[in-house]
Amino acid sequence: MSTSAASAHEQAALATFDKRHLRDVFGSFVTGVTVVTTCDAEGKMHGLTANSFSSVSLDPPLVLWSQASAAGSHAAFRDSERFAINVLAEDQQGLANHFATRSQDKFAGIEYDTGIDGVPILRDCSAWLECKLVSCYPGGDHVIFLGAVERIRQSTKRPLVFGGGQYLVADPHDHGHAPVGTQGAMKSQPHAVRLASRSMLRLARTLDKTLALVAWGDYGPTVIAWQTTSSPLAADLPLGLVLPATSSASGLALGAFLPPEVIEPIVAAELRDHGHSDNSGRSVDPESFSAMLETVRESGIATRRPGQFRGDGVLANAISAPILSPDGLAVLALTAIGPDGDFDAAPGGTCALALKAAAQEISAALRTA
Repeated sequence: MSTSAASAHEQAALATFDKRHLRDVFGSFVTGVTVVTTCDAEGKMHGLTANSFSSVSLDPPLVLWSQASAAGSHAAFRDSERFAINVLAEDQQGLANHFATRSQDKFAGIEYDTGIDGVPILRDCSAWLECKLVSCYPGGDHVIFLGAVERIRQSTKRPLVFGGGQYLVADPHDHGHAPVGTQGAMKSQPHAVRLASRSMLRLARTLDKTLALVAWGDYGPTVIAWQTTSSPLAADLPLGLVLPATSSASGLALGAFLPPEVIEPIVAAELRDHGHSDNSGRSVDPESFSAMLETVRESGIATRRPGQFRGDGVLANAISAPILSPDGLAVLALTAIGPDGDFDAAPGGTCALALKAAAQEISAALRTA
Protein backbone atom coordinates (compact mmCIF):
# COMPACT_ATOMS: atom_id res chain seq x y z
CA MET A 1 0.00 0.00 0.00
CA SER A 2 1.40 3.41 -0.96
CA THR A 3 1.95 6.17 1.60
CA SER A 4 -0.87 8.26 0.15
CA ALA A 5 -3.25 5.29 0.12
CA ALA A 6 -2.36 4.44 3.73
CA SER A 7 -2.96 8.05 4.76
CA ALA A 8 -6.37 8.06 3.06
CA HIS A 9 -7.25 4.79 4.80
CA GLU A 10 -6.25 6.19 8.20
CA GLN A 11 -8.31 9.34 7.63
CA ALA A 12 -11.35 7.26 6.67
CA ALA A 13 -10.94 5.19 9.84
CA LEU A 14 -10.65 8.32 11.96
CA ALA A 15 -13.86 9.74 10.52
CA THR A 16 -16.10 6.82 11.53
CA PHE A 17 -17.40 8.36 14.78
CA ASP A 18 -20.49 10.57 14.91
CA LYS A 19 -21.20 13.67 16.97
CA ARG A 20 -23.10 11.72 19.64
CA HIS A 21 -20.16 9.38 20.16
CA LEU A 22 -17.75 12.30 20.22
CA ARG A 23 -19.88 14.09 22.82
CA ASP A 24 -19.85 10.95 24.99
CA VAL A 25 -16.06 10.71 24.75
CA PHE A 26 -15.70 14.39 25.62
CA GLY A 27 -17.95 13.68 28.63
CA SER A 28 -15.38 11.21 29.95
CA PHE A 29 -13.27 14.20 30.92
CA VAL A 30 -14.75 15.32 34.25
CA THR A 31 -14.88 19.08 34.82
CA GLY A 32 -16.17 21.70 37.16
CA VAL A 33 -19.22 23.77 36.24
CA THR A 34 -19.19 27.54 35.77
CA VAL A 35 -21.56 30.30 34.83
CA VAL A 36 -19.83 32.95 32.72
CA THR A 37 -21.37 36.42 33.00
CA THR A 38 -20.93 39.77 31.29
CA CYS A 39 -22.69 43.05 30.41
CA ASP A 40 -23.25 44.38 26.89
CA ALA A 41 -22.89 47.99 25.73
CA GLU A 42 -26.48 48.77 26.79
CA GLY A 43 -25.88 47.42 30.28
CA LYS A 44 -27.93 44.24 29.77
CA MET A 45 -26.58 41.27 31.72
CA HIS A 46 -25.83 37.95 30.06
CA GLY A 47 -24.84 34.57 31.48
CA LEU A 48 -24.47 30.98 30.37
CA THR A 49 -23.41 27.67 31.89
CA ALA A 50 -20.05 26.40 30.67
CA ASN A 51 -17.68 23.59 31.62
CA SER A 52 -15.14 24.63 28.99
CA PHE A 53 -13.32 26.85 31.49
CA SER A 54 -9.60 26.21 31.99
CA SER A 55 -6.61 27.88 33.56
CA VAL A 56 -3.89 28.90 31.10
CA SER A 57 -1.10 30.71 32.94
CA LEU A 58 -0.12 31.87 36.41
CA ASP A 59 2.27 34.58 35.23
CA PRO A 60 0.58 36.44 33.71
CA PRO A 61 -2.71 35.14 35.17
CA LEU A 62 -4.74 33.92 32.19
CA VAL A 63 -7.83 31.73 31.74
CA LEU A 64 -9.91 30.60 28.78
CA TRP A 65 -13.39 29.35 28.02
CA SER A 66 -15.27 28.64 24.82
CA GLN A 67 -18.78 29.42 23.56
CA ALA A 68 -20.75 28.22 20.56
CA SER A 69 -20.65 30.93 17.91
CA ALA A 70 -24.38 30.34 17.32
CA ALA A 71 -25.28 31.15 20.95
CA GLY A 72 -27.71 34.03 21.35
CA SER A 73 -25.36 35.86 23.74
CA HIS A 74 -22.25 35.38 21.60
CA ALA A 75 -22.14 38.97 20.32
CA ALA A 76 -22.39 40.28 23.90
CA PHE A 77 -19.39 38.25 25.09
CA ARG A 78 -17.43 38.95 21.91
CA ASP A 79 -17.88 42.72 22.16
CA SER A 80 -17.62 43.13 25.94
CA GLU A 81 -14.32 44.06 27.55
CA ARG A 82 -14.88 41.94 30.66
CA PHE A 83 -16.42 38.69 31.85
CA ALA A 84 -16.63 36.82 35.15
CA ILE A 85 -16.21 33.12 35.82
CA ASN A 86 -18.55 31.96 38.60
CA VAL A 87 -17.40 28.49 39.74
CA LEU A 88 -20.59 26.85 40.97
CA ALA A 89 -20.85 25.10 44.34
CA GLU A 90 -22.10 21.53 44.71
CA ASP A 91 -25.60 22.68 45.77
CA GLN A 92 -26.08 24.92 42.72
CA GLN A 93 -27.27 22.37 40.16
CA GLY A 94 -30.44 24.41 39.77
CA LEU A 95 -28.43 27.48 38.90
CA ALA A 96 -26.45 25.49 36.32
CA ASN A 97 -29.66 24.28 34.69
CA HIS A 98 -31.16 27.79 34.79
CA PHE A 99 -28.28 29.40 32.91
CA ALA A 100 -28.10 26.50 30.45
CA THR A 101 -31.63 27.34 29.25
CA ARG A 102 -32.55 30.11 26.81
CA SER A 103 -34.39 32.99 28.46
CA GLN A 104 -35.08 36.66 27.76
CA ASP A 105 -34.00 37.65 31.28
CA LYS A 106 -31.81 35.02 32.89
CA PHE A 107 -31.20 37.17 35.96
CA ALA A 108 -34.84 37.51 37.01
CA GLY A 109 -35.06 36.17 40.56
CA ILE A 110 -31.32 35.42 40.71
CA GLU A 111 -29.23 36.81 43.58
CA TYR A 112 -26.08 38.55 42.42
CA ASP A 113 -23.67 41.37 43.18
CA THR A 114 -21.86 43.58 40.70
CA GLY A 115 -18.16 43.38 39.95
CA ILE A 116 -15.82 45.46 37.82
CA ASP A 117 -17.74 47.54 35.23
CA GLY A 118 -21.05 46.14 36.51
CA VAL A 119 -20.45 42.52 35.47
CA PRO A 120 -22.82 40.35 37.58
CA ILE A 121 -21.23 38.12 40.24
CA LEU A 122 -23.46 35.24 41.36
CA ARG A 123 -23.80 34.66 45.09
CA ASP A 124 -22.90 31.56 47.11
CA CYS A 125 -20.52 30.07 44.53
CA SER A 126 -17.36 28.10 45.21
CA ALA A 127 -15.06 30.68 43.58
CA TRP A 128 -15.04 33.75 41.34
CA LEU A 129 -12.63 35.15 38.77
CA GLU A 130 -13.18 38.60 37.25
CA CYS A 131 -11.39 38.88 33.93
CA LYS A 132 -10.55 41.34 31.17
CA LEU A 133 -10.94 40.00 27.64
CA VAL A 134 -7.55 39.67 25.95
CA SER A 135 -8.48 38.07 22.63
CA CYS A 136 -10.84 35.70 20.82
CA TYR A 137 -9.84 32.75 18.65
CA PRO A 138 -11.96 30.73 16.21
CA GLY A 139 -12.32 27.09 17.17
CA GLY A 140 -14.60 25.22 14.78
CA ASP A 141 -18.20 25.87 15.77
CA HIS A 142 -16.98 27.63 18.95
CA VAL A 143 -15.02 30.75 19.80
CA ILE A 144 -12.29 30.62 22.45
CA PHE A 145 -12.12 33.57 24.84
CA LEU A 146 -8.78 34.34 26.52
CA GLY A 147 -8.99 36.51 29.62
CA ALA A 148 -6.56 38.17 32.01
CA VAL A 149 -7.57 37.60 35.63
CA GLU A 150 -7.99 40.88 37.54
CA ARG A 151 -9.67 39.83 40.76
CA ILE A 152 -10.36 36.50 42.49
CA ARG A 153 -12.26 35.21 45.49
CA GLN A 154 -12.95 31.79 46.98
CA SER A 155 -15.48 30.37 49.47
CA THR A 156 -15.37 27.23 51.59
CA LYS A 157 -18.02 25.49 49.47
CA ARG A 158 -17.04 22.42 47.47
CA PRO A 159 -17.36 22.84 43.69
CA LEU A 160 -20.01 21.24 41.51
CA VAL A 161 -18.65 18.55 39.17
CA PHE A 162 -19.90 17.32 35.80
CA GLY A 163 -19.00 14.22 33.79
CA GLY A 164 -20.63 11.49 31.75
CA GLY A 165 -23.69 13.64 31.20
CA GLN A 166 -24.54 14.07 34.89
CA TYR A 167 -23.69 16.18 37.92
CA LEU A 168 -21.19 14.70 40.36
CA VAL A 169 -19.72 15.60 43.74
CA ALA A 170 -16.07 16.18 44.53
CA ASP A 171 -14.83 13.78 47.24
CA PRO A 172 -11.36 12.51 48.12
CA HIS A 173 -10.23 9.58 45.99
CA ASP A 174 -11.18 6.12 47.28
CA HIS A 175 -7.48 5.23 47.45
CA GLY A 176 -6.45 8.41 49.17
CA HIS A 177 -4.68 8.46 52.50
CA ALA A 178 -6.64 7.24 55.49
CA PRO A 179 -6.98 9.63 58.40
CA VAL A 180 -4.10 9.59 60.89
CA GLY A 181 -4.52 6.93 63.56
CA THR A 182 -6.69 4.56 61.51
CA GLN A 183 -4.26 1.65 61.36
CA GLY A 184 -5.48 -1.67 62.75
CA ALA A 185 -8.81 -3.46 62.40
CA MET A 186 -11.30 -1.29 64.26
CA LYS A 187 -9.38 1.92 63.61
CA SER A 188 -9.61 1.17 59.86
CA GLN A 189 -13.38 0.89 60.00
CA PRO A 190 -14.41 4.53 59.40
CA HIS A 191 -12.13 4.77 56.37
CA ALA A 192 -13.37 1.40 55.10
CA VAL A 193 -17.00 2.51 55.42
CA ARG A 194 -16.32 5.50 53.17
CA LEU A 195 -14.60 3.35 50.57
CA ALA A 196 -17.24 0.63 50.71
CA SER A 197 -20.12 3.08 50.39
CA ARG A 198 -18.73 4.24 47.07
CA SER A 199 -18.26 0.66 45.88
CA MET A 200 -21.84 -0.17 46.83
CA LEU A 201 -23.15 2.54 44.51
CA ARG A 202 -21.20 1.07 41.60
CA LEU A 203 -22.09 -2.54 42.41
CA ALA A 204 -25.79 -1.75 42.74
CA ARG A 205 -25.78 -0.38 39.20
CA THR A 206 -23.85 -3.27 37.68
CA LEU A 207 -25.33 -6.19 39.66
CA ASP A 208 -28.86 -4.84 40.19
CA LYS A 209 -28.97 -6.47 43.63
CA THR A 210 -29.74 -5.16 47.10
CA LEU A 211 -26.44 -4.56 48.90
CA ALA A 212 -25.67 -4.41 52.61
CA LEU A 213 -22.62 -3.25 54.49
CA VAL A 214 -22.23 -5.27 57.67
CA ALA A 215 -20.02 -4.80 60.73
CA TRP A 216 -19.51 -7.08 63.72
CA GLY A 217 -21.27 -5.38 66.61
CA ASP A 218 -21.95 -6.21 70.24
CA TYR A 219 -24.71 -8.63 69.18
CA GLY A 220 -23.07 -10.06 66.08
CA PRO A 221 -23.25 -9.11 62.37
CA THR A 222 -25.07 -5.77 62.15
CA VAL A 223 -26.19 -3.93 59.00
CA ILE A 224 -24.84 -0.38 58.99
CA ALA A 225 -25.80 0.61 55.42
CA TRP A 226 -28.07 -0.51 52.58
CA GLN A 227 -27.90 0.23 48.86
CA THR A 228 -31.06 -0.63 46.95
CA THR A 229 -31.85 -0.93 43.26
CA SER A 230 -34.97 -0.32 41.18
CA SER A 231 -36.33 -3.60 42.61
CA PRO A 232 -35.25 -3.81 46.26
CA LEU A 233 -35.45 -7.12 48.07
CA ALA A 234 -37.91 -5.65 50.57
CA ALA A 235 -39.67 -2.36 51.20
CA ASP A 236 -38.35 -2.20 54.77
CA LEU A 237 -34.57 -2.40 55.10
CA PRO A 238 -33.74 -1.15 58.59
CA LEU A 239 -30.31 -0.07 59.72
CA GLY A 240 -29.05 -1.87 62.81
CA LEU A 241 -30.55 -5.18 61.69
CA VAL A 242 -28.68 -7.99 63.47
CA LEU A 243 -28.05 -11.01 61.28
CA PRO A 244 -27.39 -14.59 62.42
CA ALA A 245 -23.70 -15.25 62.93
CA THR A 246 -23.89 -18.92 61.97
CA SER A 247 -26.32 -18.90 59.05
CA SER A 248 -25.91 -15.56 57.28
CA ALA A 249 -23.37 -14.97 54.54
CA SER A 250 -22.30 -11.80 56.32
CA GLY A 251 -21.77 -13.66 59.59
CA LEU A 252 -19.60 -16.25 57.90
CA ALA A 253 -17.58 -13.65 55.99
CA LEU A 254 -16.84 -11.73 59.19
CA GLY A 255 -16.43 -14.72 61.49
CA ALA A 256 -13.82 -16.32 59.25
CA PHE A 257 -11.47 -13.40 59.79
CA LEU A 258 -12.11 -12.42 63.39
CA PRO A 259 -10.42 -13.79 66.55
CA PRO A 260 -12.24 -16.75 68.12
CA GLU A 261 -12.74 -14.84 71.38
CA VAL A 262 -14.76 -12.22 69.48
CA ILE A 263 -17.19 -14.57 67.75
CA GLU A 264 -17.41 -17.57 70.09
CA PRO A 265 -19.85 -16.09 72.68
CA ILE A 266 -22.40 -15.15 70.02
CA VAL A 267 -21.91 -18.36 68.03
CA ALA A 268 -22.31 -20.52 71.14
CA ALA A 269 -25.53 -18.72 72.09
CA GLU A 270 -26.98 -19.16 68.60
CA LEU A 271 -26.15 -22.85 68.43
CA ARG A 272 -27.74 -23.35 71.82
CA ASP A 273 -30.89 -21.35 71.07
CA HIS A 274 -31.46 -22.66 67.51
CA GLY A 275 -31.13 -26.31 68.39
CA HIS A 276 -28.08 -26.86 66.18
CA SER A 277 -29.82 -25.95 62.88
CA ASP A 278 -29.93 -22.75 60.88
CA ASN A 279 -32.98 -21.06 59.39
CA SER A 280 -32.69 -23.07 56.16
CA GLY A 281 -32.85 -26.38 58.04
CA ARG A 282 -29.15 -27.18 57.76
CA SER A 283 -27.57 -28.87 60.76
CA VAL A 284 -24.96 -26.68 62.42
CA ASP A 285 -22.64 -27.62 65.26
CA PRO A 286 -19.26 -26.23 66.36
CA GLU A 287 -17.38 -28.62 64.06
CA SER A 288 -19.46 -27.90 60.95
CA PHE A 289 -19.35 -24.18 61.67
CA SER A 290 -15.56 -24.27 61.89
CA ALA A 291 -15.48 -26.11 58.56
CA MET A 292 -17.67 -23.42 56.98
CA LEU A 293 -15.33 -20.70 58.22
CA GLU A 294 -12.34 -22.54 56.77
CA THR A 295 -14.09 -22.72 53.39
CA VAL A 296 -14.63 -18.96 53.50
CA ARG A 297 -10.96 -18.37 54.33
CA GLU A 298 -9.91 -20.46 51.34
CA SER A 299 -12.33 -18.94 48.83
CA GLY A 300 -12.61 -15.38 50.15
CA ILE A 301 -16.38 -15.52 49.71
CA ALA A 302 -19.32 -16.66 51.86
CA THR A 303 -22.68 -17.85 50.55
CA ARG A 304 -26.00 -18.50 52.20
CA ARG A 305 -28.45 -21.20 51.23
CA PRO A 306 -31.95 -19.93 50.39
CA GLY A 307 -33.77 -18.86 53.51
CA GLN A 308 -36.45 -16.44 54.62
CA PHE A 309 -35.39 -12.81 54.68
CA ARG A 310 -36.36 -11.44 58.12
CA GLY A 311 -39.10 -14.07 58.34
CA ASP A 312 -41.37 -12.17 55.94
CA GLY A 313 -41.81 -15.04 53.47
CA VAL A 314 -39.27 -13.79 50.94
CA LEU A 315 -36.89 -16.61 50.10
CA ALA A 316 -33.47 -15.05 49.53
CA ASN A 317 -29.92 -15.92 48.65
CA ALA A 318 -26.90 -13.96 49.81
CA ILE A 319 -23.21 -13.66 48.99
CA SER A 320 -20.70 -11.81 51.16
CA ALA A 321 -17.06 -10.85 50.88
CA PRO A 322 -14.89 -9.70 53.81
CA ILE A 323 -13.06 -6.38 53.82
CA LEU A 324 -9.83 -6.87 55.74
CA SER A 325 -7.73 -4.46 57.78
CA PRO A 326 -3.96 -4.16 57.26
CA ASP A 327 -3.44 -6.87 59.90
CA GLY A 328 -5.83 -9.28 58.16
CA LEU A 329 -8.86 -8.93 60.44
CA ALA A 330 -12.39 -8.47 59.12
CA VAL A 331 -13.46 -4.84 59.26
CA LEU A 332 -16.69 -5.09 57.25
CA ALA A 333 -18.58 -7.51 55.04
CA LEU A 334 -19.85 -6.44 51.63
CA THR A 335 -23.02 -8.42 50.98
CA ALA A 336 -25.42 -8.85 48.06
CA ILE A 337 -28.92 -10.22 48.66
CA GLY A 338 -31.46 -11.32 46.07
CA PRO A 339 -34.58 -13.46 45.64
CA ASP A 340 -34.00 -17.19 45.28
CA GLY A 341 -34.42 -18.19 41.65
CA ASP A 342 -33.28 -14.79 40.40
CA PHE A 343 -29.84 -14.69 41.97
CA ASP A 344 -26.76 -16.68 41.04
CA ALA A 345 -25.28 -17.42 44.45
CA ALA A 346 -22.51 -19.66 43.16
CA PRO A 347 -19.09 -18.84 44.70
CA GLY A 348 -17.66 -18.57 41.20
CA GLY A 349 -20.57 -16.66 39.70
CA THR A 350 -20.61 -13.11 38.35
CA CYS A 351 -22.01 -11.59 41.54
CA ALA A 352 -19.55 -13.38 43.81
CA LEU A 353 -16.57 -12.40 41.68
CA ALA A 354 -17.67 -8.75 41.56
CA LEU A 355 -18.13 -8.61 45.35
CA LYS A 356 -14.82 -10.32 45.97
CA ALA A 357 -12.97 -7.96 43.63
CA ALA A 358 -14.53 -4.91 45.29
CA ALA A 359 -13.71 -6.17 48.80
CA GLN A 360 -10.12 -6.96 47.81
CA GLU A 361 -9.72 -3.52 46.25
CA ILE A 362 -10.90 -1.83 49.45
CA SER A 363 -8.70 -4.09 51.57
CA ALA A 364 -5.69 -3.17 49.42
CA ALA A 365 -6.53 0.52 49.79
CA LEU A 366 -6.54 0.13 53.58
CA ARG A 367 -3.11 -1.52 53.45
CA THR A 368 -1.56 1.24 51.35
CA ALA A 369 -3.30 4.22 53.00
